[in-house]
Parts: sequence; C-alpha cells; structure tokens
Amino acid sequence: MKKTVSLTKQGKADLEKELEELIARRPAIAERLQTARAFGDLSENQEYSDARSEQKTVESRILEIEDILKNAKLIRPGARQKVTVGSSVKIRLAGKTTTYSIVGPVEADPLNGKISDESPIGKALIGHKVDEEFTLPNGNKGKILNIE
Repeated sequence: MKKTVSLTKQGKADLEKELEELIARRPAIAERLQTARAFGDLSENQEYSDARSEQKTVESRILEIEDILKNAKLIRPGARQKVTVGSSVKIRLAGKTTTYSIVGPVEADPLNGKISDESPIGKALIGHKVDEEFTLPNGNKGKILNIE
C-alpha cells in the first residue's frame, strides 16, 4: 500500500515546477550523451560518465516527484484556532521570536522556516492554541504567539 504524502498547495506547485524543469533538461542531457559517445571509448570517457550520472540523477528525481504527486493529499488549512499541518505559527522560544510553517515531511526545509509535522518542534506545536505554552523533547518551553 502506498503512503499518502501531505502537501500544501504551494508545495505541490513547487514540485510541479521542478518536474517541468527536470523534464525540460532531458534533451540537453541526451545531446551531451550523443556528443560524448562520438569521442570514442566509453570506458575512459569522463564526459560520457558525467552525462550518464546527470541523467541518472535527473531521471531518479523525476520518478520521485511523479510518485509524490501521484500519492499527494492537499493540506487544507484549518480554522486557525489550533496549530495544524498547513499552519504558519509565530512562537517565542529561548527569548527569540520565530515563524514556522508546519508542512508534511516532503516539503520540510528548516533553513527556510518550513518544519515537518513529524519533527520534534512540529510535534510539540500541533494541537496548541495561541498563548499556550509548549514543551520540546529537550525540556525547553516556548509560547505560541500567533497562528495563520
């Protein structure tokens, strides 16, 4: 049984755009392979090896994205009263104010403020309301300031 993948509307659009870009790279890679084959002996042809490696990477990512999109379930943001997947949450933790978007694991990008609902912080935030405190697994406490 396939696992359903939770995606926000923006996350789905980002994956569809990446898929288009990868598919558009196919002809250029095929041309590189054809040119490299003309150089002769493929066993010692670095250009050919590089082009094949790029082709494998691109094709692998295309298959991965197609599988994700085939099994995607769009996240519909809730009433903004509680933190759910799809919420944007402003928190205060260790004296710092930070805003996170709660997304599914496929979309997670902590460096850009997108945290998975399966991450320790995501799990600690899910279900809480504005002005409620939450506790992380390491014992640090924080407060939810706003939910969008």
